[in-house]
Amino acid sequence: MTVLVTGGNAGIGYFVAEQLAEAGIEVVLGSRDAAKAEVALKVLRERVPGARATWARLDLADLASVKGIEVGALEAVVLNAGVYLEGPDRRETKDGHEMTFGVNHLGHFALTATLQDRLKPGARIVTMGSFAAKSAKLDFDDLECQRDYQPKTAYERSKLAQTLFALELDRRLRAAGSGRLSVVAHPGGALDSLTPDRPPLHVRSTKQKLSLARIALQGKDGGARPAVRAAVGPDVHSGQIWGPRVFGLKGKPRPEPVRGPYADVEAAARLWAASVELTGVEPVFS
Repeated sequence: MTVLVTGGNAGIGYFVAEQLAEAGIEVVLGSRDAAKAEVALKVLRERVPGARATWARLDLADLASVKGIEVGALEAVVLNAGVYLEGPDRRETKDGHEMTFGVNHLGHFALTATLQDRLKPGARIVTMGSFAAKSAKLDFDDLECQRDYQPKTAYERSKLAQTLFALELDRRLRAAGSGRLSVVAHPGGALDSLTPDRPPLHVRSTKQKLSLARIALQGKDGGARPAVRAAVGPDVHSGQIWGPRVFGLKGKPRPEPVRGPYADVEAAARLWAASVELTGVEPVFS
């Protein structure tokens, strides 16, 4: 079994890859930076002796890179990579899209279309959502925040877009009679300060190690578990959302209700059409 993890060279993506490798699954780290990918592979192989792991060049801010990714047949892809930009300045991808929306949503939308012939029957497309999406609302007159750019708003909208995309993909897969699954996972409250060290990828300070946040939140290793469960768990169904058990913030993964902004079928269909127009591609499965 082979799973592609976008952004697998750092953060939650690295721990998704590590946990999959511990289960004996071959992992491919999607990364735009060769040096960072090689460091992550070295750490992964030290943690999981005998791990089957490689990396593939993938820059989600460049649609040409997305469409040219070199990977073989896959049993699953975890659409994990993402950006949360700081500072007041609006930035754009190589293709002229607002960076947060372009990387987090449009890049993964295009990647799903690119992989449609490489995802085996029964394969799973796991999209990484976020708690932040629950308070978001898409503005279809300004999807890319050209009028009023706020980093936090742009991030929240991008994560809602990812979730709506995944749920719309589920509806289209079922309508087409496809055996593939589209599932959402979110990490809950996953903090660097609670994440175990993986030098040189991640090393906590003494102050971080003493953080009391662990009472209510968890590390990025815990945040990876819902995505791993969604990718390989035997009890997972298409169209589900998986998150941490304790108030959606920490703990073992469990399915959550699809409600609120996530249940807006009309918005999901409008987003799909806009994404096709903006990327020039469309995921179509049979």
